[in-house]
Amino acid sequence: MKVALNSFKKQFKGDIYFDALHKKMYATDASVYRMIPLAVAFPKNESDIKQLIAFATEHKISLIPRAAGTSLAGQCVGNGIVVDTSKYFTKIISVNQEEKTVTVQPGVIRDELNAFLKPFGLFFGPNTSTSNRCMIGGMVGNNSSGTTSIKYGVTRDKVVKLDCILSNGDTVSFSELSEKAFVKKTKLDTLEGKIYKNIAGLLSNQENRNEIINQFPKPEIHRRNTGYAVDALLNFTYFGGNENTINLSKLLCGSEGTLAFTTAITLKLDTLPPSYNALLAVHYTSLKNCLLDVNTVMKHNLYMCEMMDDVILNCTKKNKKYNSYRFFVSGNPKAMLFLEVKAQSVLQLETQVKALKKSLENSGLSYACPVLYNDDVEKAIQLRKAGLGLLGNMVGDKKAVACIEDTAVTLSDLPNYIAAFSEIMKKYNQQAVYYAHAGAGELHLRPILNLKKREDVILFRKITTDVAALVKKYRGSFSGEHGDGIVRSEFLVNLIGNKNYALLKEIKNTFDPLHIFNAGKIIDSFKMDESLRYQPDAPVTEIKTAFDFSDTQGILRMAENCNGSGDCRKPATLGDLMCPSYQATKNEKDSTRARANVLREVLTNNTQVNKFNAKELKEVLDLCLSCKGCATECPSNVDIATIKSEFLYQYQKNNRTSLGTKFIANSSYYNALASKLPWVSNFIFSNAITSFGLKKLFGFSLKRSLPTFSTNALHIPKDLETVKDKKKPKVYLFIDEFSKYFDASIANDAMFLLNKLGYAVTCVKNLDSARALLSKGFLDQAKKQIDKNIKTLFPKLTNDSVLLGLEPSAILGFRDEYLRLASEREKAKHIAKHTFLIEEFIASEIKKGAITSGLFTQEKASLKIHIHCHQKALGNQKDTFDVLNLPVNYTPVLIPSGCCGMAGSFGLEKEHYEISMQIGNLKLFPAINKAKKDVILVANGHSCRHQIKDGTQRKALHPISVLKNALL
Repeated sequence: MKVALNSFKKQFKGDIYFDALHKKMYATDASVYRMIPLAVAFPKNESDIKQLIAFATEHKISLIPRAAGTSLAGQCVGNGIVVDTSKYFTKIISVNQEEKTVTVQPGVIRDELNAFLKPFGLFFGPNTSTSNRCMIGGMVGNNSSGTTSIKYGVTRDKVVKLDCILSNGDTVSFSELSEKAFVKKTKLDTLEGKIYKNIAGLLSNQENRNEIINQFPKPEIHRRNTGYAVDALLNFTYFGGNENTINLSKLLCGSEGTLAFTTAITLKLDTLPPSYNALLAVHYTSLKNCLLDVNTVMKHNLYMCEMMDDVILNCTKKNKKYNSYRFFVSGNPKAMLFLEVKAQSVLQLETQVKALKKSLENSGLSYACPVLYNDDVEKAIQLRKAGLGLLGNMVGDKKAVACIEDTAVTLSDLPNYIAAFSEIMKKYNQQAVYYAHAGAGELHLRPILNLKKREDVILFRKITTDVAALVKKYRGSFSGEHGDGIVRSEFLVNLIGNKNYALLKEIKNTFDPLHIFNAGKIIDSFKMDESLRYQPDAPVTEIKTAFDFSDTQGILRMAENCNGSGDCRKPATLGDLMCPSYQATKNEKDSTRARANVLREVLTNNTQVNKFNAKELKEVLDLCLSCKGCATECPSNVDIATIKSEFLYQYQKNNRTSLGTKFIANSSYYNALASKLPWVSNFIFSNAITSFGLKKLFGFSLKRSLPTFSTNALHIPKDLETVKDKKKPKVYLFIDEFSKYFDASIANDAMFLLNKLGYAVTCVKNLDSARALLSKGFLDQAKKQIDKNIKTLFPKLTNDSVLLGLEPSAILGFRDEYLRLASEREKAKHIAKHTFLIEEFIASEIKKGAITSGLFTQEKASLKIHIHCHQKALGNQKDTFDVLNLPVNYTPVLIPSGCCGMAGSFGLEKEHYEISMQIGNLKLFPAINKAKKDVILVANGHSCRHQIKDGTQRKALHPISVLKNALL
């Protein structure tokens, strides 16, 4: 096969890979399954797809279509060729504002589509929890619905036309046809004609229609994705229904790419919803009371009716990002309903809120009902949307497993169904997770299992089998919106009966006689308890590390926490910080998910003594900027930055370290020497000839400027430590290696400012943060420096004192890596509690009233602020905003940028320079280039200011310098 693939690659215009790295990356999706594919292809055009179909036909292999790869049932894994449309099939082809339609390629992201449509006053309604990275192709494949289905329906309701390539390579369009046009199609002497003729024959049969009507889910359940949607075709007059048109797109929607390969999708759009909205967060002491209220609240005009149970709510407590979104949670609810209402005016909105609250009061089942408005609504919605990813944050091998999480029943059946479901869980001694779309009769129900253990794999099948039988009893849908995939396809025979299954099989065989499209899904499916991510009862792999990963029970389990939900694939236009390299390249290889997946694969299946000695790991981690975004924004908190540092440490035990790496790791030593003669050093660093030699020697980009050393020394006033105000805490100012050697003026400004604000300050200037050592994986040396820092600082920091720092990456390490690497962890924890970025401290003092605006100028100034990645991830960027908002006539604006792209030495290195500038150009550089010349640019990171200078030729100031200059 490798020879055949090599030959095929030469004629393929797109990209195709069959190396170990790509096969490991694409072996999983967001499900529990793992299959190593033969190859991964990224087609550029329809011709490429036709070539892939011909190749698959010739070699009798399968093509597995994939967009964002967030499928939960195993739709995107297989042992053939994975065909990834997310890279090149990303065009919005056309919009018809009058007809309210849009045509897109399958790789268009749902939220990006809606951002594009907003100026037209239109939007695409179905809204999954993964909407900021999921793609329209995947939504069609799975018939996705999400939080808004009670108002806007499901994807199948919105599909107008699908442009497809059939299994023989023919190009066809499936769209609405009259009875006359339908009959005409059945007479075509093509595969398309054969498909229409087959459908006509099967569904004209009254016995077949009766079987479908009696066995398929109740028609009032709008979330149904069971097999192929033949029930949706029965309304056609040709089959005895009352609709005079038919559209086979309805059949293909939800078919998981098993019938044809879709290349373009035309969707029906809705008018933008009313602009005023409110969200009621209803608290319950029991799941039963919560479900009993669903029928009550659904009598109102709701745009959303979502549920979360206490298992997921408790997961949010451990997440650095979503913990702050719990501000509206009162007490310890067992379950909550999120009810959203919208209106055209504030008065109409309040009328709806009052009516809804009255109904809840009358039912008497809830104990609290805060009403949220404006930005708080979005925070609550994001909290609910994070549910899927947060489940991966459960510590240990037991996880909330997706197998029965997609069941939907009618609202009237929901309480009894859940009661019966709970009895099944009790029988298996299970505590399940309950969340999601209560208003649509669908709850995502998950048992908590350890699929590394054979006994739990047996439970996996037993529970799924019993719940399938329960769903059948209520004529519900076993696959509401997540699809059949691998996990549920095996149960289709029992759910819809042998005759219906045979009918679906005939449809599959007509469309795809050789089963080249996504084999093993829906028809002739893979076994639901095979091809799992882990071999049951395999020996546990224990990995010895320098960092302490005990909070996740080891580095391997930290990687295993990634469940594939793909939060790291958010584009720069929609995302926050994570993941800058992916935002620039759009390559799966550069996502947090890929890095976690490859680490899991390598550590689990690598037979070497040093399991980290793997070129795949080196390649997948190469573009990680260690921005720390994943430590916060990943719902499972998979901290790839720390993992990369550990990897480098382990990898360098077996592999040579470059001169440039050694130089950067030990840069504090060399910078100390160079700073003794700053004028000479700066000449060498700036002169074209000498700087060229240095860059070549250390592997730096010739296009990059080198930082220059401070020519003004640190100036420590004699009375700096004198107590100014006994009520104020004593300050220890950590003069890090960046401030000491490159930014002495900023350190001087900080001392002056703190002094004027009444704080006694002691400068800590003879310690190194170990940031460079950590970033390059020199963990033995870093540990020694960290231990020295802790030994020096521990006696100084009491309840009346704080440690402040100027450089985010240097000072925030005390609250991050130090806690994993220090010899004396309790002392490290004590120091961490007293350690703050200087803006954090000043912002907290402002809130206390200890610092007031009366001390500062009343002159007007406009400021644009870029925040360092580590502050975004480990702190709060609002602190810097609040500090610069203190002068009454200052107007600060946070630039909605992610990482600047410099990331310490990353942007210096010749192999990373281009990607560094590409990241800067995503948001930061354009925002600065748009700023007027009189706007003060602010950045608190040394490397951020360096990147801004190189990328925009403008100078940015540290926020402390800005504030110092604003003193009266």
